[in-house]
Amino acid sequence: MNEMEDRIKLLHEKEELARQGGGIEKIERHRRAGKLTARERLDYLLDAGSFREINMFAETQCFEFDMQKKKILGDGVVTGYGKVNGRQVFVFSQDATVFGGSCGRAHGQKICLMIRLARKTGSPIIGLNDTGGGRLQEGMDNVAGYGEMFFENSITSGVVPQISAIMGPCTGGGVYSPALTDFILQVEGTGQMFITGPAVVKEVMGEDVSFEKLGGAKVHSEFSGVTHLTAKNDRECLDMIKKLLSFLPQSNRDDPPVLATDDDPQRLCEKLTHLVPADQRKTYDMREVIREVVDAGDFFELHPRYAQNLIVGFARLAGRSVGIVANQPRVFAGSIDINAADKGSRFIRFCDAFNIPLIIFVDVPGYMPGVRQEYGGIIRHGAKMLYAWSESTVPKITCILRKSYGGAIPGMCCHEVGADQLLVWPTAEMAMMGAEPAVNILYKREIESAPDPEQVRKEKSDYYRNTFSTPYYSASKQLIDMVIEPKNTRRLMIDSLLMMKDKKIEQRPWRKHGVMPT
Repeated sequence: MNEMEDRIKLLHEKEELARQGGGIEKIERHRRAGKLTARERLDYLLDAGSFREINMFAETQCFEFDMQKKKILGDGVVTGYGKVNGRQVFVFSQDATVFGGSCGRAHGQKICLMIRLARKTGSPIIGLNDTGGGRLQEGMDNVAGYGEMFFENSITSGVVPQISAIMGPCTGGGVYSPALTDFILQVEGTGQMFITGPAVVKEVMGEDVSFEKLGGAKVHSEFSGVTHLTAKNDRECLDMIKKLLSFLPQSNRDDPPVLATDDDPQRLCEKLTHLVPADQRKTYDMREVIREVVDAGDFFELHPRYAQNLIVGFARLAGRSVGIVANQPRVFAGSIDINAADKGSRFIRFCDAFNIPLIIFVDVPGYMPGVRQEYGGIIRHGAKMLYAWSESTVPKITCILRKSYGGAIPGMCCHEVGADQLLVWPTAEMAMMGAEPAVNILYKREIESAPDPEQVRKEKSDYYRNTFSTPYYSASKQLIDMVIEPKNTRRLMIDSLLMMKDKKIEQRPWRKHGVMPT
């Protein structure tokens, strides 16, 4: 064997050692917990044979606490690039079999390089997170690793899509990098997120809580709103990432992919005529309306369990990716509360950053009233919706199905805050408020002094509703563009979308950046 063969043999030995991570025993324990290994996750996510690993032989440079005797090739994270359905992505997959997946300086630097390369090449970055947080043995060096990671996440925001999967316990600094990305997916049962774990919570706060109760998928998908989607296992999570990517462009300089569809763009939606009751007091599921309108009924909803009074997600019209924002009449009558405003405004801004047109379905009685909402800051949170619509420059097509009242009129994108086309069903009512409360204010004295107050109230309400709230009253003032039959919603939305596909933006004032309400 010559010298070159010796060196190649050494290379192969080191590669095999790196692939073993923390060793066979730890890998098997990892699998028994129902989890794929860091490398198995990448194999499942990426197109076969497309992965190219970078910095396979990186090691910790820490010597404190005898760490020089514990070095493991790769330092607990597998990094590189590959393809998902033929499109380039950069990836990192943390390996919990190596130091519990904890992040030291070398570990953090490997991840930061992936984010920078993703930004330079205009490619999405996907992080498969399974980490014990900062590595205690490295002291301030692990803070430096995380700090740089947070910086890279922040300056990459709006440049390329950033997707995080929580596939194991993620603690401390390990949750803030995902929090700075665009989408978070969490595996039920095995993935948890929290700043401080149960032991610290018990020590400091005296509260006894489990990993799952503190930061499990249910907590973050229903209560905190941190998680966009949950999955039953690793494979389902990775399948969701693949589908999510199919709606997104490579970067902010690209248009979203256009896919062939067999669904006729001019298809009539006869079902809509009977799906939505004309009676404002009766409810329905807005998801059924969305599925009837979009290509092949395929709606990829985000945050389905959080702030359910507002629906957001991705779909296609004539094969083109669109972002959907819609009120849900089945929850709080579709009114906008604090959580819904946060959920909607962030989604609107993501779509605008990545050139994804917005389709808006409106049936909203207003912003949510009440002491709890006012004390919680509904004014500043609700203003985020107004800011997001006004700031966005992508095509925006709004359709009002029934109610559109008060401050929620601009809150759900009317012309004045940037709607390019405003379509309205004959069942729509548009006014500062509903007929009954409006009449109680406008005709208060007349009603109170009438021999039959209820009869006068009814007469005035009918007059107000049939005169000032009709779509034809708004049409007469050119506040809307079309009054349409429900069955024509799909084809007219597609026509509007195609008409606006080459939309150009008027010059706006120079600024470093705006300051959105918080």
